[in-house]
Order: sequence, then structure tokens, then C-alpha cells
Amino acid sequence: MSVSKGYFTFVLHAHMPYVRQPGQDAHGELPLHEAIAESYIPLLNACYDLRKEEVPFRLTVALPPILVEQLADVDVLDRFESLLVEKKARIAEDVEQFRSLEARGEDERASHLLYLARFYVDWYDNILESFRERFGRDLVAAFRMLQDEGLIEIITAPATHAYLPLLARDSSLYAQIKMGVTSYLRHFGRLPRGFWLPECGYRPACRDLLGECEALRPGLEEFLAELNLRYTFVPGQMIEDLESVLPQSRLRSSAPAQQLAGPPTVFRPYLIQSSNVAVFGCDERAGRQVWLAQEGYPGDYVYREFARRAESSGLHYWRISGEQVPLEEKCLYDPYQAFRQAQRDAAHFGQLICEHLRGYQRRGGEPGIVVASYAAELLGYGWFEGILWLKEVLLQLSRQPDIRLTTAGAYLKEHPPCEAIALPEVSPQEAEGPFCWVNPATVWMWPLIHEAERRMELAVARFPDADGDRLEVLKQAARELLLLQCGDWPFWVGTQQGGAYAARRFQEHLARFNRLLLLLDKEILEPQDRRLMQEYQYLDNPFLNMDYRFFAARGEQAGPLEGI
Repeated sequence: MSVSKGYFTFVLHAHMPYVRQPGQDAHGELPLHEAIAESYIPLLNACYDLRKEEVPFRLTVALPPILVEQLADVDVLDRFESLLVEKKARIAEDVEQFRSLEARGEDERASHLLYLARFYVDWYDNILESFRERFGRDLVAAFRMLQDEGLIEIITAPATHAYLPLLARDSSLYAQIKMGVTSYLRHFGRLPRGFWLPECGYRPACRDLLGECEALRPGLEEFLAELNLRYTFVPGQMIEDLESVLPQSRLRSSAPAQQLAGPPTVFRPYLIQSSNVAVFGCDERAGRQVWLAQEGYPGDYVYREFARRAESSGLHYWRISGEQVPLEEKCLYDPYQAFRQAQRDAAHFGQLICEHLRGYQRRGGEPGIVVASYAAELLGYGWFEGILWLKEVLLQLSRQPDIRLTTAGAYLKEHPPCEAIALPEVSPQEAEGPFCWVNPATVWMWPLIHEAERRMELAVARFPDADGDRLEVLKQAARELLLLQCGDWPFWVGTQQGGAYAARRFQEHLARFNRLLLLLDKEILEPQDRRLMQEYQYLDNPFLNMDYRFFAARGEQAGPLEGI
């Protein structure tokens, strides 16, 4: 048996905000349904195909709680199935239209368009059959089975993809993380070991002003450690830019500090400060092969064009064609050519990973790990051929005798870190900090979020052991606050991507939260109040095991108890 020269894991971080609502529009459930059809089910199919072929693949997948809650929602799944049936009917209309054009010889592109429409007939037939038969309409159970068999490792995230460094109160940080752990346990039957920080946003320990009081706020790693979460991720460049690592002895005992071999490297994990929480650096060289818009693989001209759709069916019949080619001049797509290119790109990526790991082993004398991290929706939904590329990479690397596919948790168990680093605040989106979330367009949102956090703390302090109607009101208020804290609302408002929709959703959750807190003075609700609460419970129904006490104050000054 050959000696391992390195380890590799994909980390796919899925994400979808709470878009559960009837109707199909660009900012409703439609993006979720398309991500299910083009990313999540194809990913499951790829994993189950490799499993059937007895390929020893491994994969790390971050499934945020708010996404899992929607994937387990019967109403969401019913509407998804209806969407697929409707889409198949529209494709059938395209087939008849293109067949008629071909017969009349009126359009030289008719034969190719007919070929593409038939391709989509087969493709969506497979997706629908997989959903109904292969996975029994239970996608969460399909992911759970892969984890139970040790083929993938599922990690959790904040309850609603909140951008944690910008939350004002540590009670909210704890509630977001604790609800993520609690939801995970409910759906996957075990406790998670890893945690995905949205946007890789990290906050170290700091002093902060809360009103007129100064509070020492712990670093995020302390919340993770408290909930027995053992590792997370940051951009690799953040680790490589640090000047040094700290020996474990310097942090945990009075023993003399050891002389370190070299600067921090992205090829191995480190402990964060004096905690027992490890951090992996996501490899930038591997990452940019995919997420760079033009230089990465998805920008190849033969791949399917995401931005142009047929008016009738909404299907993508065109390819990228060229860097400056206008949408109306795009060439027709050819799946055969695109899939062949995906295989070539997978071979190139596999070779790059092998050279990367073997080079590190030669330089340092020990095997390292490469963590390649991508948004799960980029593969499939954004880059249609991306799931095939992923499957081919896993297949090819599984055949390398000196490279081992692993998961982040499995690697950590075999190679526990013995050195620590002091991370700075991490926000990869902007060099100037979290500008995408705090800018002139979003400045009005954060005081409202922070005031709601404060009022929730006060409500918990006032009713620490609620029951009956008051318990239900507090549980729903906690749900509304978690949804209010979703990082997508300020991000979309700040970047003008669906800003009006995001502002409306933000204001709806805030209004429901405020209305619910007004009901706390009533021990028993009047009929109209109960109907209102039940309406909110229907509209915003995630986290059936919600515990409002997660928002209890954690050492900061909550303020006077009046004004809830």
C-alpha cells in the first residue's frame, strides 16, 4: 500500500434563504425549486451513482438549517413536483414547435433546437424519477443515508444564514448557532461536528459598547466550542497572510514556547486561539478554478449560458459563445460538447490537486490537505455541467494511490492540530470590511435588527418559563427574529439584487415580531389574536423544536425591562 502524499475534500456549502411561499416568481420559491432540480438532486444522483459503482468517494457538505427545513416541508415539495410536471409540459410544447419548424424547413436551427428539447425531456424525466422513486420525495433522508454510510459529512450553519459578526448581542449569536445544532439533530439524528460560517465571516474576541456599558464579547470559536462544534473554515489567504502560529503550549500552559518550523500554511488546520475548535483554510488556487467568472472552468464558451432563457419554456438553449457576445447573439448549446469539456476540466483539476499536494509533501515532508470550497448552487444551477465535473474529479482522485479523499472531520480525527492561530475579523467580500451588508442602502436595517435582539432578550427575562398561549407567542417571535436576521436581506438591498423584495421580506418579519411581542401582556389570547398567531405560524413555520430561551442574555447588559 502506497504512502499517502496528501488528502483532499470538497466542501460544498449550500444556501437558500427562507423563500417558502405559494407562487412562482423570481424572488419566491422558484430559485429554490430550480436549485433542487439542477443542484441538489443531481448532486445526490452523482453520489448515489458513485456509491453504486463502489467508488470510495468522500465529500463535505454544509446544509444550512433554513434550507433543510424547506427541503423537509411537504408544501414546498408538492409545489416543486408540480413545477417539474408543468416544465415537462412546456418542453413537450417546444418539441412540437421545433418538429413543425424542421418539417417545414423554415428555420435552419430547427433540428438542433429539437435535439436540445429532447435532451431536456430526458433530463427532466430523470430528475422527476429520481425525486419520486430513487429518493422517495425525501431529499433530507437521502443526504442522511449517505452520511450514515460514511460517504459524506454534513455540517451545519447558523439557523438562517445570519452574518454573525454584525449581530449586536451574544444571545443572538448563541441562538443562531444553537438552533442550527438543534435543527441538525432533529433531521440527521446526530450532533454536528463542523460549522460553516456564512461568507466565512469570523469575529474574534472584542470589547464592545452596549448602550452605556462596555462588554467583553467572546470570539465565535467560544460559541462553537460551547456547543461541541469542532471545526470551521475561513479563506485560505487569511491564514497565509498571518505572520505566525502559536504553539499549543503557549496557550494552554506555562511551558516555554517551541520554535516553529515556518509560517502558517493552508495545507493543515490550526486551533483558533486557546479553544479546541480547529479552522481549515479554503485553498484559493483550487477555488479560483471554479469561482472566477472568466478564468475559471465555468466560463468556457461551450458551457450552457445561464442568463438567456426561452420565453415559452424558460429553458436554456444557448451556450456562452464568447466573452463579449450579446445575449441575443449566443450560439446554440450542445450538451455533448459541454460534457466532454467538463471531463477535460475535471482531468485538469485532478492533476492540479495531485501536483499541489505532492509539492507540499516534498517541501515539508508530511502530507497536507487541500480544501476546495464552492457554493453548492454554483454546481448545476449556476454552472450546469458542474455536477458532472465534480463527479469526474471524485472518480479520478479516487484512483490516485497516494491521494486520499476524505471529509474535514475525518481528517481532523486522524491529524489533530497542535498549533494555534489568532484570526483577525474575516470578511472576504470587501477589503474594507462587510460593506455588502453595511452601506448607505442598508444603514436603516441594522438598528432595527439590534433593537429586536434587545427586546427579545427582555422578553425572555420577563417570561423565563412561559406556557400556554404565551409560550406559543414567544416561540413564534423567536422564529421571526431568526428570519429577520437572515443575511440575504441586507445583502440584496445593498447590492440592488432583488432589493425591493428583500426590503419587503425584512419589514414583514419585523412587523410580525413586533406584533407578537404586543401579545405577551395577554396570558390567554382572544380569538382574533390566536388567529393572527396561527397565520404567522403557517407563513413562517421552520424550526418546530424552537426554544425561545436560546435568546436569553449572556452576560451583557440587556437594559431596563420596560419597553418590550
